[in-house]
Amino acid sequence: MEHIPVEVIGNILSGLGGARDVLIASATCRKWREACRKHLHTLSFNSNDWPVYRDLTTSQLEILITQTIFQTSGLQGLSILMDDVDEFSASTVIAWLMYTRETLRGLFYNVRTTPNVNILEICGRQKLEMLKLSHNLIAGVEPNFQRFPCLKSLSLSHVSISALDLSLLLTACLKIETLELINPEIAMSDAQVTIELSSPTLKSVYVEAISLDKLILEADSIESLHLKDCALELFELIGKRTLKHFKIDDVSVLHLDISETVENLEFVDVSNFTIIWPKFYQLFSKSSKLRRLRLWDVVFDDEDGIVDLETIAICFPQLSHLSLSYDLRDGVLHYSLQGSSNLVNVVVLELGWTVINDLFSCWVEGLLKRCPNLRKLVIHGVVSEAKRQEECLMLADFTSLMVQLMRKYMNVDVQFEYE
Repeated sequence: MEHIPVEVIGNILSGLGGARDVLIASATCRKWREACRKHLHTLSFNSNDWPVYRDLTTSQLEILITQTIFQTSGLQGLSILMDDVDEFSASTVIAWLMYTRETLRGLFYNVRTTPNVNILEICGRQKLEMLKLSHNLIAGVEPNFQRFPCLKSLSLSHVSISALDLSLLLTACLKIETLELINPEIAMSDAQVTIELSSPTLKSVYVEAISLDKLILEADSIESLHLKDCALELFELIGKRTLKHFKIDDVSVLHLDISETVENLEFVDVSNFTIIWPKFYQLFSKSSKLRRLRLWDVVFDDEDGIVDLETIAICFPQLSHLSLSYDLRDGVLHYSLQGSSNLVNVVVLELGWTVINDLFSCWVEGLLKRCPNLRKLVIHGVVSEAKRQEECLMLADFTSLMVQLMRKYMNVDVQFEYE
């Protein structure tokens, strides 16, 4: 052990992450204490990691964190996540940030203070590459002064911010590639809440639990877009056809406009969503490079709402992974399997039900015939604790049918996943 370079020991201690573990390990010997002081580059204080954090008073916590941080030099990653902890003194938190800001590359910050600490003012114009803020107030953004020349990843969770400040903050991040917005509290300046965001460097956007009238995103380099648990009247994406991954989950949106950016899409995941099939076709018909399509718990809001396999086979010739789960009504099954075009490149097929019936078994068999090169079939099902006799018989019949089908398709690997 005495031959390990002190820089390597610093890397080992940084891998521990948690401040408590780092302090215990650094007590090994003088050399390890030196590594902690001079070569530690990552440090984390998380109230969920150690129950004792919650037993300490706020003043004791402030002293403990201050002593630990001030024993280090050159910290590159600092995480201070204090859930369910009383408010800290703003002057103490400012001292932590001022001491570390010149070397910090990543800051994860969830600390309530009195008064509010302006993180942007303290950490702006520095070398920060990743910033994750939770339960904070952001106000009065000055992009010319609070500029982030190196920031690549920004995450705002339960943050209070105005639509204008959010737009200005994104403008201040000159190299940003990843943006996360999770349940932000958007300050309303008028009756209609509209957010317009623009960045030429953004590649990945994740938006969760946001309720707005309009969200307009202009991102010429965007590759991945994920909307979850949102309520929007209008969402518009303006870009240059760089989008490759699109995921939408439990979203209510009246007008979804992304059709000009979908030409190079490779992955589409739509779940817990209501849509009209012609509208879906209109949105994604240009995505001829699509390799993976997932339509899960989708409700088609029209009388003839079906997943048209013929259209899928023709529009997405490179499709290799298909996942489908939706309500199979009488009459729908026949029309959904109409046509003669096969899904020749599909090698993985996932099918799911919420209520098992005879139609599902016929649907599985019909889809197997349309996928001549299939290698893997995954059946997802919901099995309730209490079952009537007829439900048990239906499940037994389905199992028997699957056994018979698999004798015909010996080359297909079959898996069942129940919940």
